[in-house]
Amino acid sequence: MTTDSATRARVAVTLFFLVSGFGFSTWASRIPTIQQRLGLSEAALGSVLLALPAGLMLTLPVTGLLLQRFSSRQIMLVGAVLYNVALALLGFAAHPWQLVVLLFCFGSSRNLLNIAVNAQSVGVQALYPRSIIATFHGMWSVAGFAAAAVGAGLVALQVAPGYHFLGVALGLTGLAVAFFPGTLPLPPNTGGPARPGFAWPDKTLLRFGLMAFTSMACEGTMYDWSAIYFAKAAHAPVGTVGFAVYMVAMTTGRFVGDALASRFGVRALLRGSGLLMSGGLLLAAAVPVPLVAAAGFALVGLGVACVVPLVFGMAGRSARLSGGPAIAAVSTVGYFGFLLVPPLVGFVAEAANLRWAFALMAGLGLVLFGLVSRLRDEPGAVPAPADAAQPD
Repeated sequence: MTTDSATRARVAVTLFFLVSGFGFSTWASRIPTIQQRLGLSEAALGSVLLALPAGLMLTLPVTGLLLQRFSSRQIMLVGAVLYNVALALLGFAAHPWQLVVLLFCFGSSRNLLNIAVNAQSVGVQALYPRSIIATFHGMWSVAGFAAAAVGAGLVALQVAPGYHFLGVALGLTGLAVAFFPGTLPLPPNTGGPARPGFAWPDKTLLRFGLMAFTSMACEGTMYDWSAIYFAKAAHAPVGTVGFAVYMVAMTTGRFVGDALASRFGVRALLRGSGLLMSGGLLLAAAVPVPLVAAAGFALVGLGVACVVPLVFGMAGRSARLSGGPAIAAVSTVGYFGFLLVPPLVGFVAEAANLRWAFALMAGLGLVLFGLVSRLRDEPGAVPAPADAAQPD
């Protein structure tokens, strides 16, 4: 492939990461508005939010099967279109049951898009001599921050979520269709032998999956509850500011992640990530005032920034599975973080309060610290600092 073609593919895949990040953060930025409009308590909202990760989880085997029959670029485009259709409809949900159905569809289509776009990113990485995978995730975060800023502005202008979501969905669909020709025509299940549509991770991949679980649980909690925490616990006038602070920190962390991993090693970076996650959540819970809570959310953002990209990179070096299936296997465990933890935050908040819920969440960072510390007993599980930023 020529240099121009590689650049074109990189730009195209970057735009699909943007579509994913902007769409998801658009939804997250309006959760407080939708909660108020539908009259949902914290516990009721937690139950409703369960539908999104349920859609993610239940379609993982389907996505694995599709990746063996179709090119990831085809699945990526279909996923992007369905994702934006679901987003547009979310803003017009008039009853909780409608929101549940649409969130399930939103999660299902997001899974198609995300697994396929990560498979594409592995293919693009193979065209470059240096690591660029973390940059893809960084662009996802940039898009998420931009969507949070747009959401905050539209909340201030009192624009209804329906019109907000519809406008964003139309724009993102246009981007996906426009940049689709530049994506890589990778064959199905490239890089490994054909396997059943789903493969459960082995011991090493399971540990990677649990590491991803801790990060995804924190990410899901911040997406679903950060704005509500800022508004109800920290009594900030604009709740979405907390989410924006978190997104800025996560974005910054992802753009410097490769350099830090190369200098200090993957294990050191991941252990530090766990401590930042715990420290940030405890700080926000202990001192629920806007400025301190924002500092805590920034620490959480820095903590979760590099965990999933680095874990996916290690999973891609699995000897048992090729890159795409290995990522899907690790994602299966990791997505349980989205499935279980954010709804539990709502139940704890209902029984006690949001501060206690966030304080309990701090334990996930310590779990990550412990899991990373145990990797030293598995030679080869963690790459040396010199090659920490190498492609999958």
